[in-house]
Amino acid sequence: MTSYAGVLETYRPFLDIPAHTRTVTLLEGNTPLIPMPKLAETLGGGFELLVKFEGMNPTGSFKDRGMTVAISEAYGRGAKAVICASTGNTAASAAAYASRAGMRCIVIIPAGKVATGKLAGAVAYGAEVIQIDGSFDDALNLVVAISERHPIALVNSLNPYRLEGQKTAAFEICDVLGKAPDWLALPVGNAGNISAYWMGFKQLHERIKTTLPQVLGVQAEGSAPLVLGHPVEHPETIATAIRIGKPARAEQALEAAEESDGRIIAVSDDAILKMQKLLAANGVWVEPASAAGVAGLAHELERGTIDLKGKVVTAVCTGHGMKDPDIITKDMPKPHILPSEMSALEDYLAREK
Repeated sequence: MTSYAGVLETYRPFLDIPAHTRTVTLLEGNTPLIPMPKLAETLGGGFELLVKFEGMNPTGSFKDRGMTVAISEAYGRGAKAVICASTGNTAASAAAYASRAGMRCIVIIPAGKVATGKLAGAVAYGAEVIQIDGSFDDALNLVVAISERHPIALVNSLNPYRLEGQKTAAFEICDVLGKAPDWLALPVGNAGNISAYWMGFKQLHERIKTTLPQVLGVQAEGSAPLVLGHPVEHPETIATAIRIGKPARAEQALEAAEESDGRIIAVSDDAILKMQKLLAANGVWVEPASAAGVAGLAHELERGTIDLKGKVVTAVCTGHGMKDPDIITKDMPKPHILPSEMSALEDYLAREK
């Protein structure tokens, strides 16, 4: 029996990577494509909805796909250290893969609003975490500059090998469906993921003539530079993973939307949190940003600006709910307290819920 070996080895013939690349893997990828019939009915029905649940990756987010390739390339050329700016998920992923390779990892995070679960991951994996008094965009500018002046590998999505890894999710979707979905909906923050998916779908289309999806990219209203048409100096949203005011891959993201006959829209924080609850009610707990793609679908369906009748729709949920549990725990009701007696439990269970 041949065992699964991670995205780099599984899809190496499709990846544009240098020969010196030495595989560093945590067996990322191969994440489930989960049918969501009840949620599709809640949204109006008449279409097939599947969630690509990237929260099932080793560090709990889609970042692992790109990080395995970026770290493998850096490790293969002899780099001893890596650096990244992060709102949380990149930090945890970079730290995990760097530790796997025995490399030093430095993470720069913006002031405030980095989810505890993500920061804990970076620290647990051994990263050196530095917080600056500035935004994510300030942090990114800083790590780009330092990587140009010192022998330290940049592993943000500006690194082209990150996108080579992330595009493998598009391959997996086509492997399962036998074609591309009619629509792909996903959150947009730094815009690397939407760019990578479109790269992957186009590559398969060119090589084996698969269909191409229309792409719906979704930003949070308080952090929607691609919708507004200009950078947002002080982005604000409960969805911290997409709280980015100047996406590094903005141009490629806009191209993906235009070339696919799709679009990029913005939804409110309330809509994102509502969809987070709906997804959890269907068995898939995601961090807030991960619910943005499905929230965008709901938004367009409510407005009548998208026709999904008879269509196959894939929504990408990028990170697990355990990445940002504070969203749930801060409003969590206290457990019911009962005596440790059978009669008390039976009385409680007899009540109507």
